[in-house]
Amino acid sequence: MTVTAPDQLVSADPRDGRTLGQYPVHGTAEVSERVDAARAAAPAWARLGHAGRARDLDAWRRLILRRVGELVRLISAETGKTRADAQLEVILVADHLRWAAAHAGRVLRPRRVPTGMLMFHHTATVEHHPLGVVGVIGPWNYPAFIPVGPVAHALAAGNTVVFKPSEYTPAAGAWLVATFAEATGRPDVLQAVFGRGDTGAALCRSGVDKIAFTGSTETGKRVMAACAENLTPVLLECGGKDAVIVDRDADLDSAADAVVWGGLANAGQTCIGVERVYVHQDVADRFTETVVDRAAALRTGPGPDAHIGPMATPGQPGIVLDHIRDALSRGGRALLGGPESVRAPYVSPVILADVPEDADVLTRETFGPVLVINRVRSAAEAVERANACAYGLGAAVFSRTQATAIARRLRVGMVSVNSVLAFAGIPALPFGGTGASGFGRVHGPEGLREFTRTHSVARQWLRPPVQPLSFRRSDRTMDALVRLVRVVHGAGRSGPRQPGSR
Repeated sequence: MTVTAPDQLVSADPRDGRTLGQYPVHGTAEVSERVDAARAAAPAWARLGHAGRARDLDAWRRLILRRVGELVRLISAETGKTRADAQLEVILVADHLRWAAAHAGRVLRPRRVPTGMLMFHHTATVEHHPLGVVGVIGPWNYPAFIPVGPVAHALAAGNTVVFKPSEYTPAAGAWLVATFAEATGRPDVLQAVFGRGDTGAALCRSGVDKIAFTGSTETGKRVMAACAENLTPVLLECGGKDAVIVDRDADLDSAADAVVWGGLANAGQTCIGVERVYVHQDVADRFTETVVDRAAALRTGPGPDAHIGPMATPGQPGIVLDHIRDALSRGGRALLGGPESVRAPYVSPVILADVPEDADVLTRETFGPVLVINRVRSAAEAVERANACAYGLGAAVFSRTQATAIARRLRVGMVSVNSVLAFAGIPALPFGGTGASGFGRVHGPEGLREFTRTHSVARQWLRPPVQPLSFRRSDRTMDALVRLVRVVHGAGRSGPRQPGSR
């Protein structure tokens, strides 16, 4: 949480308002200074090569792990999330940092590609070069793990980075930047700028070579519009309304356990968190009862024994409350909790059922500990309902026999089969969505290539007996090539003469 003033951000614990730190609000001039410094540092960072950059990234990772308790306490204090949720976040940070450092050289090395018949006398190579300076705009719900994805991949690919953490979590962002400088001795390679939307807009317009943004769809649209002014490419990881499909042959106990954790962990403030559940009518009663029992056993509030902490931003409880009331007004049923569950800054688990598909809680991001369970007649109906949403980030399927087939029919970027959120914990898997959830990928090989420019090179190694790429070519040469192409492509040795041919 952050208390704002015109010229500073005051980071505060959302549980008790305790001040954690103060940070300046950077304007256009300060953003430009940092981008210029990153631009100046970029050539030396790129010249280190993959092995040199991997050594620095590994040094950063080891420092983070030596001070893991410090980062866990900071994340927990600034977001209000439980210690266990903060620990999981730091574990993911380390794992993804290690993968990017270890695999960038292999993924981005030059590779030969076939040249085809016409250019047989050439070799063809695809190369990946750094873009230069990448701007990263991070969110508040996972202030370390989510931004480290694009930051680590951009750095491993040879770029320098200017990072704007969320105005709600500047302390976590400052900690990451400071530890990188401490571990590597390269303070200009990863820098931070602090502020609100105006600072993010300044970064978009600063001349960086790409922007990687994580946040709401509405803010993503504004980021894209600002970047369009200079044709700055953008990677958008926006909101989600992730669905879980529970088929009639699913392991119901496992599915219920996964749904409760996937929807309520981090107080439901997860872009890939479970928000919609479509369960086959034959098993709906048993599944729903298990979910309600497990959710009811969770404790919400402060203290080390809490399972669910507070909403991290002041406006979030009101959004959650509006969605609950809208669902109930449309005929939905509250199986656990209801409007009374919202006691800012805390929201206790809410389980809703039989909610119409056009309700806000099924069409807009709720970002709170609210689960909607609707029963369906078949897996096909579940897929249809899941795909009807504008968002397309992640999903999950529980079935013993049809899970993979169902997963392939979902219009999302990522699917977990018989688990939830597993794709986020696998560093080699690309992470991103489609539709209103954005485009582009972080993590995995695709995440590394996102922060490079593709460079194609064709090298002639043999003087050809005939040269079609010359004004010295003859009609006889071109006719012979056409006949050869017909044979190679299975069209026969001859065909009807074309008008005007010689």
